[in-house]
Amino acid sequence: MKQFYRNWFYMLIAMLVFNGYNSIAQTEIKISGVVKDISGETLPGVNIKVKNTNKGTVTDLNGAFSITVPNEQAILTISYIGFLTQEKVVGKLRNISIVLSQESKTLNEVVVIGYGEVLRRDLTGSVGSVKMNEVQQAPVRSFEEALAGRIAGVTVNSVDGQPGSQINISIRGNNSVTQNNSPLYIIDGFPIEDPDNNNLDPNEIESIEVLKDASATAIYGARGANGVIMITSKRGKAGKSVINYKGTYGTQEILNRMDVLNPYDFVKYQIDRYASTAYTGFATPANGWTTDRTLDFYKNVEGIDWQNLLFRKSPMQNHSLSVSGGNSDTKFSLSGSYLNQEGIIINSGYNRAQGKFSLDHNINKNIKVGLTTSYADLKGFGTVPSELSGSNNSSSLLYSTWGYRPVTQGNYDSLLDETDELASVNDSRFNPVLTALNELRNRKNSVLSVNGFTEFKILKDFKLRISGGITQQTNKNETFNNSKTRSGSPLTIAGQNGVNGEIGIVNKNSYVNENTLTYTKKINKNQKIDVLGGFTLQGNKNIATLTGANKIPNESLGLSGIDEGVPYLSSALESENNLASFLGRVNYSLMNKYLFTGSFRADGSSKFAPGKRWGYFPSGSFAWQLGREDFIKDIKAISDAKLRISYGITGNNRVSDFAYQSKLSLQPISSNVTSYYPFNNTLYNGIWASELGNKNLKWETTKQIDLGLEVGLFKQRISLEVDLYRKVTSDLLLNAQLPPSIGFDSGYKNIGKVQNQGLEITLNTVNIDSKKFKWDANFNVAFNQNKLLGLTENQESLLSFISWDNQGTTKWRDLPAYIAKVGQPIAQFYGYIWNGNYQISDFNESTPGVYTLKSNVATYDTGVQ
Repeated sequence: MKQFYRNWFYMLIAMLVFNGYNSIAQTEIKISGVVKDISGETLPGVNIKVKNTNKGTVTDLNGAFSITVPNEQAILTISYIGFLTQEKVVGKLRNISIVLSQESKTLNEVVVIGYGEVLRRDLTGSVGSVKMNEVQQAPVRSFEEALAGRIAGVTVNSVDGQPGSQINISIRGNNSVTQNNSPLYIIDGFPIEDPDNNNLDPNEIESIEVLKDASATAIYGARGANGVIMITSKRGKAGKSVINYKGTYGTQEILNRMDVLNPYDFVKYQIDRYASTAYTGFATPANGWTTDRTLDFYKNVEGIDWQNLLFRKSPMQNHSLSVSGGNSDTKFSLSGSYLNQEGIIINSGYNRAQGKFSLDHNINKNIKVGLTTSYADLKGFGTVPSELSGSNNSSSLLYSTWGYRPVTQGNYDSLLDETDELASVNDSRFNPVLTALNELRNRKNSVLSVNGFTEFKILKDFKLRISGGITQQTNKNETFNNSKTRSGSPLTIAGQNGVNGEIGIVNKNSYVNENTLTYTKKINKNQKIDVLGGFTLQGNKNIATLTGANKIPNESLGLSGIDEGVPYLSSALESENNLASFLGRVNYSLMNKYLFTGSFRADGSSKFAPGKRWGYFPSGSFAWQLGREDFIKDIKAISDAKLRISYGITGNNRVSDFAYQSKLSLQPISSNVTSYYPFNNTLYNGIWASELGNKNLKWETTKQIDLGLEVGLFKQRISLEVDLYRKVTSDLLLNAQLPPSIGFDSGYKNIGKVQNQGLEITLNTVNIDSKKFKWDANFNVAFNQNKLLGLTENQESLLSFISWDNQGTTKWRDLPAYIAKVGQPIAQFYGYIWNGNYQISDFNESTPGVYTLKSNVATYDTGVQ
């Protein structure tokens, strides 16, 4: 009987369990559907998950899916990379059509920062990015030329516009009064100061980021005061091999020219002003010339505008070819390019041949290695428009172009005859066409760079990266002035030393080694931390030789005959500097809303004396993701918003390698015997103290605070970024003026202070975004106020001189062009003003008025230069 009841009990339990299971099974609901994007394209691989459960599926190749949910209250979470995540309550739905909207690309861009990468949405510092697709569409020689106007707060200026000439870039104003203000360049992770960026093919650059505030640059401590430009080149990607070719061809010409006088007005001016002198030769017999020309004769004379002969429409072509590919373990990239640019000034131009190879390989899942090597051969040629001529110094090419006479003198018929010169007159303006055609100015540069890295994944959350690289650069400058040039012609004062030439060779070798350890940990769903620590070493060594000779007897040999001339210059230099650094950074994220970054770097530089070599550069920043707060989410128009603030200290060590030591110089063999001394009836080279050292020199420091606001509207169709900053640079490495009693004109001192403050605004809009047509608009504007807060003791101003004509009247030649005055901007135009109402005898240093360099009216006055 007991067994009977026991069996019934087991049957009852089984029935209850079966009925319960059947009841549960009946409550589950089967859902099917399809996922598409806004344009109607189906999306494969979309994640479909039942919220708060482990149940999930993915869409097939047609974007379709099928999943069961426990009840109608279940919530489906639909997520896909690059698209906004959606949630849907099942309710009465059984077949669902889901449309996903793309996330803003800008928020999910990976931005390269110092020793790492970060999503743009998680940045806590001020970092500007360049759209490389736009840069690569511009037919430019180097990426620097295409940077102009693309990033707020970044100023790009060409030195003189000559092909291959230096490009000056300043970020948020100039910090230094007498030293270099260029930023630090990080090329594929390797820091380089003052590189020749012509060796980089713009078509081979993957990304450019500009680190502007102290939070972003302090990780580079010693050299981050002037900002940092991060450049990442293209590397191979997994997949089929891809061959890319890009070629451009175009022409260049000058748009604006100076207005100059016609022959009649020019000669009339000479007669009215200098009728009693022997310097004209145009309408009256003078200095051995005979002419029956009258002033009216020049009314029908067609003069020469030298700009028409000197300037030309010139072609430029650039060709780039690359091959890249690989698989999941090995990726490669091989590229080469050739640039040929003729200058708009005759007999000038620039050539570049460049090649690059990169290789990345995964040895196993924990070890990755990479190698990059590149070589560039660069050559620029032609007279530099703004420079004086050779060792003898004459007027600049453009000064002569605007000031040279438009008609012949005396009995000469051709202005292209080199004998048609003012031979005995203190006037160094030489026929500009002859100058450009006959002066040899070659600038050759070859750059070889090799760098590599190894990455180790240690345990789960640690990554060790060891990298190193070397760069070898050779610069060769060749100068030769034959007898038809401004400083080689026997008919000019500047050519008194005859045919001359110079050869200068500089070899630059640098190395870098960087070792970093990164710890990345997601503590829980609300907290994430990223810690970086590292040690780096960098060294630079320069070896230079320079030789020059005058009165070269056989000019047909060119520079090959320099050994036959009279040496006036022979020098050799060897210099090196080293830098050791310790660095650390912590990134902390709380609830993906509150972002904290702190960094610290210690740098030791051999440029300073023992005891003064180390500098310490901390920074901190905070960003608040306002767009993730509920009170912002409720505002549909706002798709993202972020407020950030940062403060930090950066440094600068850009002085000569041994500036803290006094320098003794040996006078080479030359005609200058004042630096020799007699001994035993023989003259010996003299040695004298040429530079005053300062063992108290230390790091120049810049303290900067930045407040930024970023707002995205209408799903990032409109994005606005505003930055307000102030930075103060103190302990300037100033080449300060010294009291004459010391025996030196100037010397390096840590003294003076400069302030830069300003506002930067960047606005980007996506006006039309469809498959067939896209229209974006970008606008940026920056306002920087620069102020000099202090110079050396009791000094109120500092004057700077430039020379357009080094053979003219001393009164004009030695006038300062710029002034830096305490309480005012660093660089202001400065000089005497003349309105033309004063006679030469009346003109003196205290005469006010209005002076203009409009044409050869002023520049041809041989008495006033």
